[in-house]
Order: sequence, then C-alpha cells, then structure tokens
Amino acid sequence: MPERPQLADQLVDYPTHGREVVFRGAVWDVCRETVDLPEAAGLTRDFVDHTGAVGIAAVDDDDRILLIQQYRHPVRQRDWEIPAGLLDVQGEDPLLAAQRELSEEADLQAGSWAVLADQLSSPGGLSEVLRIYLARDLAEDASDFVREGEEAGLVLRWTPLGEAFEAVREGRIGNATAQLAILHAHASRAGGWSGLRPADCAWPAYRHLHG
Repeated sequence: MPERPQLADQLVDYPTHGREVVFRGAVWDVCRETVDLPEAAGLTRDFVDHTGAVGIAAVDDDDRILLIQQYRHPVRQRDWEIPAGLLDVQGEDPLLAAQRELSEEADLQAGSWAVLADQLSSPGGLSEVLRIYLARDLAEDASDFVREGEEAGLVLRWTPLGEAFEAVREGRIGNATAQLAILHAHASRAGGWSGLRPADCAWPAYRHLHG
C-alpha cells in the first residue's frame, strides 16, 4: 500500500487578476480578486487584507498563563485574550514583534521563547496568519509605552493552566486565539514542554503572503 503524503496545508499560487480595494478602512482594507483554479476559473472573492499578527502565551514558573481582558466592539464583549498584536511595522521580525507586544501589553520580558502554534484565523474571508509563541522565564520589564483606546482599560489576570483549560472547555472563553494558546500550552505542559519548534523557525504561510 503506497504511503500517504504528510498531512499539511499546501501553499499554492494560482493565477490571480483584477485586484482592487473595494473598501479602505481605518485598520484593514477589503480587497477583491479574481482567481483561476484548475477546477473553476474566474472566481471573484472579497476578503479582508490583513497584515498578520502574533500572540504570546506567557506562562510563569507556577504554570499560570497571563490572560488580558479588553473590549472588542464587533462582538460587544470584554473578552479574555492573550497578549497579541499586528505585524504592521515594516520589516519587523515576528519574534521581535512578539517581544515588543509582551512588553507593551504586560510589562514583561521572557528569557525563553518557542513557537506554540500557527493559525489561519478565518481563511474563507480573511488573509490573517497568526503565530502564537510560548514565553517562559518571565521578568518584569518597565515599558514607557502608553496604552490608548481599548488597551487603556486592559485587565491582566494570571490563571492556572488547568483553570484556563476548563474555562475553554466550558465555553467561558470564546476568543479563538486564546483558546488555541490555552489548549496547546495545557498539552505541552503535560508533555514536559518538549517537542516545541524553536522561536526562529520558518513561517511559510506568512512568507507566502508577505515575502
């Protein structure tokens, strides 16, 4: 019996034409493109053109994960999240962006970094690719960053991984990135934090879209 190929997403470059910005927003634009697939030509699709993002699962020596609560207007909720931010600084390395976000949102720095998970947030209508890092060996980092807008009201909460896992399982945490980070961190801790990818490993999905 022939061996099945490895289970993995496939990066492709199908002929694409007619790109236009149909809505230019304050943070993201909505673009329209027509793509020719082998099985169907001339498919026109609208999607949110996203810069990409990083998230940080910061876990302390007591195996507590740092969660932040902030207001998210589209869903009218103050949801629980992990520190995260856009890759909107031209040429900034994703790991450096994650380190910057951890400092800006949580006044922390980490001595140990690894890749916890890569995510396609909503690939049917959003080009966002997001990488979640695991940050450990934490220390205070007094940042002079001034939080504004929704971030001005951030609430920080250190939560045992087991408690966070139960909150996800019981439907009390709905943020998809936080869910993914908590589930991966919970499983990785059970495995002794072994087998994680290095923090500087390749990120093909991001490079495929942003070069």
